Amino acid sequence: MTQRICQLYLISPLDVGGDFSARLEAALAAAPVAAFQFRVKDVSQHEAARLAEPLQAICAAHDVAFIVNDDMALAKRLGADGVHLGQGDGDPVEARRLLGPQAQVGVTCHNSRHLAMEAGETGADYVAFGAFFPTATKDVEHRADPEILTWWQGLFELPCVAIGGITPENAQLLVDAGADFLAVSGGVWDHPEGPAAAVRAFAELFADQATG
Repeated sequence: MTQRICQLYLISPLDVGGDFSARLEAALAAAPVAAFQFRVKDVSQHEAARLAEPLQAICAAHDVAFIVNDDMALAKRLGADGVHLGQGDGDPVEARRLLGPQAQVGVTCHNSRHLAMEAGETGADYVAFGAFFPTATKDVEHRADPEILTWWQGLFELPCVAIGGITPENAQLLVDAGADFLAVSGGVWDHPEGPAAAVRAFAELFADQATG
């Protein structure tokens, strides 16, 4: 069996104005990142598209997939690489019809094996489990145990994403449990040494996995 190597999946803070473009550029230049999820709330689609445009260009320059959170219509408007759906945001079948066969469609599955299997059956490209740790990024209604990652890897080929309060200091547990991707927001953007240092720290963790 080929060893899976975990990868970093960045999630934006809610505020992507100001100097965030420069911070994103620094993060993506620091070490490989697989994907970036654009996540803003309570703004019009027009304003969201305006905010997304420079960030999408930075991602394209670094060959990083640009994923839109929750909003299939915005993903379509932007020509994004994919969409990440919460449980109330539509289903993969609908997203695939709107965005086309090449789009990456992910689904939040909380701590539910049933929701994850359902997402896989309806055509998701990845499933996301969490939250694994306390997080200030969003209100946590569901806590997941790392064992669910191990269970998933033992049965399915579909990649799984771990999310929720992940930092370079606590991520090893999730890598060992079988996460294909670590979805990180505050652990990068709020890192005391800056986002580039955080991305490098995750890269070192993944390199140890590859050589371990």
